Amino acid sequence: MAETSTAGLTGTITIPGDKSISHRSIIFGAISTGTTTVKNFLRSADCLSTMQAFRDLGVNIDDQGDQVTLQGVGLTGLKQASAALDMGNSGTSTRLISGLLAGQPFESRLVGDASLSKRPMRRVSDPLSQMGAKIDSVNGHLPMTINGGSLAGIRYELPVASAQVKSAIILAALQASGPSTIIEPSPSRDHTERMLTAFSPKSIEKQGQQIVIHPGYDLQGQAITVPGDISSAAFWLVAGAIVPNSSITVKNVGINPTRTGILTVLEQMGANLTITNRQDQAEPSADITVTSSDLRPFEIGAEAIPALVDEVPLLALLAARANGISKITGAEELRFKESDRLQAISQEFTKLGITIEELPDGLVIDGRPSWHVANPNLDSYQDHRIAMTLKIASLLVDEPVTIKDFDSVRISYPTFLTDLAQLRS
Repeated sequence: MAETSTAGLTGTITIPGDKSISHRSIIFGAISTGTTTVKNFLRSADCLSTMQAFRDLGVNIDDQGDQVTLQGVGLTGLKQASAALDMGNSGTSTRLISGLLAGQPFESRLVGDASLSKRPMRRVSDPLSQMGAKIDSVNGHLPMTINGGSLAGIRYELPVASAQVKSAIILAALQASGPSTIIEPSPSRDHTERMLTAFSPKSIEKQGQQIVIHPGYDLQGQAITVPGDISSAAFWLVAGAIVPNSSITVKNVGINPTRTGILTVLEQMGANLTITNRQDQAEPSADITVTSSDLRPFEIGAEAIPALVDEVPLLALLAARANGISKITGAEELRFKESDRLQAISQEFTKLGITIEELPDGLVIDGRPSWHVANPNLDSYQDHRIAMTLKIASLLVDEPVTIKDFDSVRISYPTFLTDLAQLRS
């Protein structure tokens, strides 16, 4: 798709529901007793993969568009699927459902597309195997077969902060014969813990960096309203900060403290950022307004990455527009996403004329007020976040550029172009 620059982005938009919370609303609604309703569910390819997987496992899900209603079957009511469960491109679906299926009394086979089949699964299968699960994979990748059965409690120290691995162990631990303790090296997004607290407060206990899961308690259906996804809002917050003459308000953005690293970096850079209409619920939300301004360079390390791991491509874009050297380290996890995002950012930003150095675990960016495009043919690597980052970057150059496989944005933000058109009108 070809794009040219714009004079400014202005307006107010409401972004789609949070991807992480949408996944979990289906999972917890399915294994609870009673009815769960989900409003503002993210209708992306990844979240629909989760929904279809639970339908295949025997859960009645009524998708009415504006609201999803699940008739929960409890932790012991899932049925063996008649065929392999297709995870599509969704790493979240795969890793979380693996934890749940590890304790079910039947065999499940998980498959995915070519991209997902390259992503590592041993980080999940290793702790689940320690609990007694029998898991076979192809050298630690999909396809993966889970022979579910009895699980023992575990005390497990996560080698790296990972919400997906933590969540998989939590879902397995709900079915174990005794309590489990999960220890995080640093905080990661805590949507699973918050949602489990709502569905079954006696099942979970938090003690600093330790999470204790107590099995044996039923989960009760809930009414869930999914806030807007801050990882989607981040594209407009960054665009508003770096595209000249812009002022963008994004409404009802989830501001879970484990997800707001992008706001912290924007504030450090001197962005003109205003947060209003705070709603302090189980998942807090607010309206966020950003206006274009001059930005300072920044440095972040491993301790900051868990709160903004999905936003690193956008951080690199912010850095490219700040005047000076910015450095991102401790982000090796990005090499194992839908693409090797560190490599993808480095290669595609270089095409745009951005001076950037790829590190083993990060990036060094020499920010400038303007760039000179060396190659207008950009590649998203079929990675939704790379595609959208390049789209925002394309607004800052005069030459038309093309972005290969831009339709990958359907994975997380199917209405991205519609929202961009609204801000440009």
